[in-house]
Amino acid sequence: MNISEQLTCLFSAEVEARDDSYVVEVPKQEVDVGYVDPTEAYQLAMFEVPTDQESPSLSNEPESDHDNDHETDPDPDPDHNHDRPPVNEGDTRVVEIKEIGDQGDGLARVDRGYVVIVPETQMGERVKIEIETVRENVAFGRVVDRVDHPSE
Repeated sequence: MNISEQLTCLFSAEVEARDDSYVVEVPKQEVDVGYVDPTEAYQLAMFEVPTDQESPSLSNEPESDHDNDHETDPDPDPDHNHDRPPVNEGDTRVVEIKEIGDQGDGLARVDRGYVVIVPETQMGERVKIEIETVRENVAFGRVVDRVDHPSE
């Protein structure tokens, strides 16, 4: 799946029937943080979430290249891989936790805004992770080392 660089936010929601239409509610946090302006029009893409996987609510904040210290060999043809996730199981990365998801797990973004869920992390923390599970739209990583803790 190719994800546009114009992606504003990503969250899970149910389609609800209301009167003669159907509604998808945008979480208040998306407006409060400033990723969505309720006076603007947006395009909406919908993907079915498997019943055994609950996607966290998250916002898109692209990371700069220095936030992604790759320790795997880069693909010689990066344009060739836009249909696949930008990480593989076993990859290690240094990432910054930009948000906390609905389940309390840390959320980081890597190449093309791809989301990595990292349990037992805090907002603003920089951690070295190993990618354990890769799915089409999200990966799960475990902390290998804590690089920088957020100020308390």
